[in-house]
Amino acid sequence: MKQKLDCYSKMILQLVRRLHVSPVCWKSESSLLAKLRKKTGYTIANCKKALEMHNNDSDKAEAWLNEQAQAMGWAKATKLAGRTALQGLVAVKFDANHGALVELNCETDFVAKNDKFHKMIEDATLACFKFAHTSLQSKGPITKMELDSEQLGNLSVEGKKLSEILALFIGTVGENAVLRRAECWKANNKEVKIAGYTHPAPAKSEDYSAGKYGALLAYKQSGDYEDIGRQLCQHVVGCAPKKIGNKDSDKPNKNSDDEICLIYQEYLLDPSYTVDEILEQNKVELIDYVRFSCGEAVENNMLGVEKQPLDTVQTLQ
Repeated sequence: MKQKLDCYSKMILQLVRRLHVSPVCWKSESSLLAKLRKKTGYTIANCKKALEMHNNDSDKAEAWLNEQAQAMGWAKATKLAGRTALQGLVAVKFDANHGALVELNCETDFVAKNDKFHKMIEDATLACFKFAHTSLQSKGPITKMELDSEQLGNLSVEGKKLSEILALFIGTVGENAVLRRAECWKANNKEVKIAGYTHPAPAKSEDYSAGKYGALLAYKQSGDYEDIGRQLCQHVVGCAPKKIGNKDSDKPNKNSDDEICLIYQEYLLDPSYTVDEILEQNKVELIDYVRFSCGEAVENNMLGVEKQPLDTVQTLQ
């Protein structure tokens, strides 16, 4: 009889402990789970598994999740590589003498709006912008370098290759993503300026922005006139000229809507003028430009752009 009472007492004591202690534990564990899920963006099931494996140590759980996502990312990247990825963003970053234009693609517009996607392209653009500062000098007013997917992947941000960051991203979102291409520009003298622009444009003009279209422009302009580099970039994005045009060898198209020479196009911000007239009024000399449209067909080699070997890209960082 005494043994039975002792047994009942133990059962009652355990029940009381559960009633008083368990809710606190559940609340604590639930809070850890919620924080980990919000911080990493991974599924509840994976976050729960990570916490269980590491005795609710959130730092170790996060590290494990990232390792798993990256490993899965490499596998998914290989598996999904053949799937079309024509959505995404084009981003630009520039200062007075340097510029970077980058395209990052994904499969769906939904993923392109993801915060992690925006962070990915911002990291890639920053890496290219830094690369532009350390690029080799060459003859002429500007040095222009085209980087392909492999070369882009070998650039680094905070000690981590972009290819590794991309794999982590793929592992998170579960669809194909491609660092497609980039242009890195560096002015070789102070007279040459570089401007950049993306559309849709941000509400406030900044040195970094991302959109569906983007452009870099190299030009010279007298200091006595208002700088119109950004406006000319806006025209390039909006009117998509095929070349600057030469007055000696190129003639205006009879139909202005079909004009492919930049200098003969109607100026986007004031169609009563041609671009050439705007250039003359503001004492601007155009040197070169490049325009990206997200998902467009790309020529194998872009005229006038120096294609750097992969070891150069790795060495110059």
